[in-house]
Amino acid sequence: MTREYLKKATLTSRSDSGETAQTVAKILADIEQGGEEAARTYAARFDKYEGNVQLTAEEIEAASARVPQKLKDDILFAYDNVRRFAEAQKETVADFEYEINEGLIAGQKAIPVSAAGCYVPAGRYRHIASAIMTVTTAAVAGCEHITVCSAPQPKTGVDPAVAFASKACGADKIMAIGGVQAVASMAFGLFGQPKANIIVGPGNQFVAEAKRMLYGRVGIDMIAGPTDSLILADKGADAHIVATDLVSQAEHGYNSPVWLVTDHKPLADDVMARVPDLIADLPGLNRENAEAAWRDYAEVIVCADREEMAATSDEYAPEHLTVQADDLDWWLSRLRCYGSLFLGEETTVSYGDKASGTNHVLPTSGAATYTGGLSVHKYMKIVTWQRATREGAKRVAEATARISRLEGMEGHARAADVRLAKYFPDETFDLTANG
Repeated sequence: MTREYLKKATLTSRSDSGETAQTVAKILADIEQGGEEAARTYAARFDKYEGNVQLTAEEIEAASARVPQKLKDDILFAYDNVRRFAEAQKETVADFEYEINEGLIAGQKAIPVSAAGCYVPAGRYRHIASAIMTVTTAAVAGCEHITVCSAPQPKTGVDPAVAFASKACGADKIMAIGGVQAVASMAFGLFGQPKANIIVGPGNQFVAEAKRMLYGRVGIDMIAGPTDSLILADKGADAHIVATDLVSQAEHGYNSPVWLVTDHKPLADDVMARVPDLIADLPGLNRENAEAAWRDYAEVIVCADREEMAATSDEYAPEHLTVQADDLDWWLSRLRCYGSLFLGEETTVSYGDKASGTNHVLPTSGAATYTGGLSVHKYMKIVTWQRATREGAKRVAEATARISRLEGMEGHARAADVRLAKYFPDETFDLTANG
C-alpha cells in the first residue's frame, strides 16, 4: 500500500499495563468465596455506597418520578427503535427441520438463555443508552430473567434515568452496584438473582477483564477494549462534519482511538486544522478525554484511491465505521470488517450510540474481523436435533462404524454395531476399518 500517515498514533488500545488482571482476579476470588458480604465490602470501597443493593419497586418508582417527561419520551422513542430492530433480527433465525436422507431428519431450534446480566456503566458518563441496548435485546430474545447492574452515586444511588430506562425496557431486577463486584454478583447469582447465563454491556478495563476471566463459566457478549471509530471520506465530504464526528467519538475516553482515512489530502489537512478548536470547545472531562485521545491514539491516513481506503479500513476493523463518500452502495458491498456501518453524512455514530435502533455494544480492538456486536442472537442458543427411522439410520450406522474404527474409537463403532444387529438381524455388514 501507499498509505501516507499525516498523523500516527503513539499508543494503542493495548498499551495499558497488566496490573488490571491481578486486581480483578483477587476481587473475583474474594467474592466467590465470601459471597454477598464480600460483594458489599467491595461496593462500599469502590462505589462508596451502602444503601440497598437491590432496588425495591418503590425505589424504582421514586427514581423514575425524578426523570423529566421529555427525557422519558426520548428514552421510550429510542427503546421502541431498538425493540423493533431487535424483533426484525429475531425473525432472521427460525426453527426448522430437514430430511437429510429418507427417514433421517435433523433440525434446528433457537432457544433463549434463561438469565441475562446487563452491565450499565455510570462512571464518567451516565450510559442511559446502554440500558436500552442491553435490556431490550434480552427481552426481545425471550430471556426469562434480566438483571441490570449500575454503579450508584454515593448518596443518591442508581441514576434515575438509568433506573427508568432499565425498567421500561424489561429489567426484572435493578442492582445498585458497579465494577468487578457487579459482574461477580451476576455471575455467582448473589442478592437473590439467578446465576447469569450471559453477561453483556460495556464497562471500564476492570469490568472487561472480569468478563474475560469469567468467560466459559458464563457467556459474554465480547471481550471489549476502548471504543474506536474510523471515518472514510472523499473530496466531497464536509470537513467540519468529519472533524465534529471524530471529536464526538474521542470524548469517550483518553484511550479511544479515532481514525480518518481519505484519498484527498486537502480534506485531511482541513480536518486536522479544525479538530483542536472543536476539542477546546468541549466542557471539562469531555475536553480532557478528547485531547488525550486525539494526541495519543488518533491517526489520519491518506490513500491512493477508494480501494486502498477500503482495504485500510478492513485492516483496522473499527468498532464504528462511517462513510462520507460518493457511491455508498459500493462501500456497503465492499467493506467487510466493522462493528456497525454508518453510510452518508445524514447518519452518524452518535445516532447509533443513542437512539436509531441498531445496537451500540460492538466489537473493539480489531475484533470486528471475526464477530459482530450485541444482538438478540447473542442471547440465543442455536441448537440442533435429529431423529430417524431404523431404515433411515442404516447407512449412517454403517458409515459411523467404519469411520470410528479408522479413527481408533471402538466404543463409537459399537454404538452403531448394536443398532444394526438389533434392527437388521438377518443382514451381514462389513464394519471393519478397511471394509
